[in-house]
Amino acid sequence: MSFQTLYLKKQSDRRLRQGHQWIFSNEVDVQRSPLKMFSGGQQVVVENAEGRFVGYACMSPSNLICARLVSRDKQHPLDKSLLVHRINVALSLRQRCFDQPYYRLVYGDSDFLPGLVIDRFGDVCVVQISNAAMDAMLEDILAALIKVVKPSGVLLKNDSVARADEGLSEDIRVIHGDVAESVPLVENGVNFMAPVWHGQKTGWFYDHRENRARLQQLSKGQRVLDVFSYVGGWGVQAAAAGASEVFCVDRSEQALDWVHQNATLNGVQDKVATLQGNAVDAMQQLRDSGERFDIVVVDPPAFIKKRKDSAKGEQAYHRINQLALRLLNKDGILVGASCSMHLSRAQLTEVVRAGGRHIDRSVQIFASGGQGSDHPVHPAIPETEYLKALFCRVCPV
Repeated sequence: MSFQTLYLKKQSDRRLRQGHQWIFSNEVDVQRSPLKMFSGGQQVVVENAEGRFVGYACMSPSNLICARLVSRDKQHPLDKSLLVHRINVALSLRQRCFDQPYYRLVYGDSDFLPGLVIDRFGDVCVVQISNAAMDAMLEDILAALIKVVKPSGVLLKNDSVARADEGLSEDIRVIHGDVAESVPLVENGVNFMAPVWHGQKTGWFYDHRENRARLQQLSKGQRVLDVFSYVGGWGVQAAAAGASEVFCVDRSEQALDWVHQNATLNGVQDKVATLQGNAVDAMQQLRDSGERFDIVVVDPPAFIKKRKDSAKGEQAYHRINQLALRLLNKDGILVGASCSMHLSRAQLTEVVRAGGRHIDRSVQIFASGGQGSDHPVHPAIPETEYLKALFCRVCPV
């Protein structure tokens, strides 16, 4: 198999030698290898300015990140065989970390398969593809997944906004076996149904698993508010762990229907109530009606999706956390979370500090969490570490 060559400028391979996998358009020697000569998803050989082999990469020539390394072994470009190997390596980590088959099986760059996400729900897998290279290799990905995991059903959930940047269309369909609208999973000993067809992303957010386990330890006998609840990942687990009462707030009526289904599944339906509406409006309504809680969980969607949104996004984090703090009982606990990669842990810490001072309360951060072990961090790619959760005790001054 022959490949075209992408040439790098002098010293532009330094970051790649240190382990990074991304190639930016300004690092390419466009005199020797004009980006317009490549097509999206095309696999190429990457050479440095001196002509030494760097690796194989897949192209996204119209994007700022114009290529991503997929192999550093000259004998092994990305093909079905390498896909089988990479998925096996990813599986071995998950099997060491979890005793049940409910986890993110493949996490993009961190599992050396950029643009590919696979979530596992027992014998069902949900696949999301965000770049042209993986899109072109769908048949090989499916064959590799069947060989390694042997799922009874595979759902392709290609509805992410990232696909538009690659010129790819949305596509949601079963590509192997049968997949029901909702599939079962177990997290921290609690049963759920994940709405894989019509829910957000793959239908579930495995990344907060360890943070939700900590919430369980704190919930017995407590009155809990779960804001941005989605299908009740936080709230239903708190109820199952012995919370006296749980309120779940979400703007989606469908999501709250799923909350009730999941509460019933665990026999805690009498403890779980829901409130449909915009989070800010709902929290203000709760405050005005005199409601107070022992624990408030604020786990919003990414308020900062791009760096240019940082100022506006930080304001949103400040506002939502200040409202949460006002809903706490004396000596209450705030769980403040962010999935925005562009909001650092230090900035989230400042959000809760400033919120506490705004209402003349003292804040102690007694625990801090990140993404679960099925979302491993690539040490050379800080963007693979995105999730933050702060567990804060809020006291009178």
